[in-house]
Amino acid sequence: MEFVVLIILLALIFDFYNGMNDAANSIATIVSTRVLTPFQAVAWAAFFNFAAAFIFGVHVAQTIGKGLVDVNIVDNFVIFSGLLGAIILTATATHFGLPISVSHAIIGGYGGAGIMKAGFEALILSSYSKILIFIVVAPVLGMLFAYIFSVITLWIVKDRPPRKVDKYFRRLQLLSAAVYSLSHGSNDAQKTIGIIAVVLFTNGLIGSEFIVPFWVILVSYSVIALGTLLGGWKVIRTLGMRVTKLTPFGGFSAETSAGLTIIGATILGIPVSTTHTITGSIIGVGATKSLSAVRWGVARNILWAWILTIPLSAACAMVTYQLLVYVRTFF
Repeated sequence: MEFVVLIILLALIFDFYNGMNDAANSIATIVSTRVLTPFQAVAWAAFFNFAAAFIFGVHVAQTIGKGLVDVNIVDNFVIFSGLLGAIILTATATHFGLPISVSHAIIGGYGGAGIMKAGFEALILSSYSKILIFIVVAPVLGMLFAYIFSVITLWIVKDRPPRKVDKYFRRLQLLSAAVYSLSHGSNDAQKTIGIIAVVLFTNGLIGSEFIVPFWVILVSYSVIALGTLLGGWKVIRTLGMRVTKLTPFGGFSAETSAGLTIIGATILGIPVSTTHTITGSIIGVGATKSLSAVRWGVARNILWAWILTIPLSAACAMVTYQLLVYVRTFF
């Protein structure tokens, strides 16, 4: 029982780092446009992160809990190793200011630990194929929607005084930031919910049917909101200020497009990367000015972090699992 409690605490640490790293996703645009101060922005984002608990279901949690790795081979060592692999990678990326996909870190870590125990047949490939497809689809959709949305909105306001347009969009960006924070909470907190639920299920603590207890939902959303409140400031600077220069209009377009894309994926039960989606949206907004408005060198570094997230977190989890098995032989 002590090991189960330890795993749940580890899952909540992962949830906290998820909020810290992904705070950039929720507030980078609204901070870089100076609509809110950094503290006001993280408080706003944290509130709507938590509010998502009462709006959306647990479709993504169901996918994480029983749709990635065959639950018949899952044990405490697999879950512990997957979490630790994801935490190591997420903490390292947050320290260096890289906006990685925390979603893909847990997906890679969990899968890597499952492979170490039972080989590739442990993976539910249909779920992984959807995730791998959306690694490409989510940021591309975010970029396309943001570009189209920006072009249409620019056409609507083309005859309005720039100062008045800026004033309107500074107010509208509060709404778009709220929508994006809701979408972030709805998709990302559910990854932790799914992990905790599978721990309880595999240890026989929630009966013979996989369900998600309500207390798990409340705790997970609370912790991710706390992580967002404290914020990963290096990551915020990378996304909000280094990829492209944003105005309140651009911030509104990026947040709205990314938020609607993520909410759609959440309803479908697909665990997508909120980081990938908002970054794609920011690039889409920048591209409406010119391709040179996007700092492609920074974007390239972010892309490499994305590509390496799943294999690196899987490798960390594999090493952790082997060490646990080795240690267990002496006790």
